Amino acid sequence: MRVALFTETYLPYINGVVTHVKILKEGLEELGHQVLVVTADPHTRKHFVKDNVLHCPAHEFKRFYGYGVASPVSYRRLKIIEQFNPDIIHIHNEFGIGLFGISCAKILKKPLVYTLHTMYDDYLYYVAPQRLINVAKKVTHDYTRFLANRATALTGPSKKCQEYFRNAGVYKDVNVIPNAVELESFSPHNIDPAHKKAFREKYNLDDDLMLACFVGRLGREKSVDVLLDYWSKTITPEDRIHLIIIGDGPSKQELEQQAKELGIADMVTFTGKVLHDDLPPYYASCDIYITASLSDTNSISMLEGMATGLPVLQRFDELNADQVRNGVNGYVFNNPQEMALKLREIKQMSPEELKILKNSVIASVKKSGAVDLANYTLTVYTKIYGKTGSASR
Repeated sequence: MRVALFTETYLPYINGVVTHVKILKEGLEELGHQVLVVTADPHTRKHFVKDNVLHCPAHEFKRFYGYGVASPVSYRRLKIIEQFNPDIIHIHNEFGIGLFGISCAKILKKPLVYTLHTMYDDYLYYVAPQRLINVAKKVTHDYTRFLANRATALTGPSKKCQEYFRNAGVYKDVNVIPNAVELESFSPHNIDPAHKKAFREKYNLDDDLMLACFVGRLGREKSVDVLLDYWSKTITPEDRIHLIIIGDGPSKQELEQQAKELGIADMVTFTGKVLHDDLPPYYASCDIYITASLSDTNSISMLEGMATGLPVLQRFDELNADQVRNGVNGYVFNNPQEMALKLREIKQMSPEELKILKNSVIASVKKSGAVDLANYTLTVYTKIYGKTGSASR
């Protein structure tokens, strides 16, 4: 099968969508399919294909981490897609490249798959003042409905996507396909112990500290402020539990100031931006992955932590309630007291108990690799392509 994946951002940028598309591409190719990634590139003035990636000229959008925004119209781009002759067009974003993907599907008469990765209601503060949030939400829902109605099939990484589509007035079936993780890269067996030691030394972290980490973009939607607030209410220096915030974003300085004002700056470390390839020893040096975010669908950062063996502490989220199973791959908390209780319980586990838990966590994501993601997605591709003809290989 020949598949064209449309995404506004791609390598070397890193975010959840980029990682999802990268892993899907690798899985499809491993199974013998041909893949072309179509992406916006603010660093080029002409279209070119390299390593099965079509780079499209784009304007840099500094407010969104320097990502590129490409025109939804390009005759040159259309001819390249036409020459590739995809069996399936699969869009992963909703802006210039996504709109272009919709046009390609219509012009070339190809089945269109639309994956919703982002709960946009949680991100409206980036583009609209508070007094206009309700107006912006209506516009966003109308736009989501416009895109979804043009798709042959809809997918999303969690039940949250189904809920979002329903709220936007979309009543098509939504195929829930969980995100995947680069299992080999994050396997603890493949991480040099010397790099773990270097991590502790770099941030002056004593060996007897238990480390709980959060990894992600530092924006309001990630609720790191809630995590800091909970920490200040229940964790003391005597607990010897340290919080590591890995990542960068528009809220970083605000969060650092919050930690100071709450009097917990000595118990919290902000690492700033860390390149994706450098992340494995960061995870492996920690003991727990913790998150208070209610905006994530199926957090890839959380999955990376689990692949490294970190049990997850996740604030209860009804639509994501099945992602963390108590005692199997982590624990769910509802309030600061429950968070602190679980942190202390894990810290007090014997080495044997901790080893059993870590092995259980790793086992819980063993079917979350590239080929697994590709096979899940192929069930959608095959179903809709079978209506128009036989897939080519």
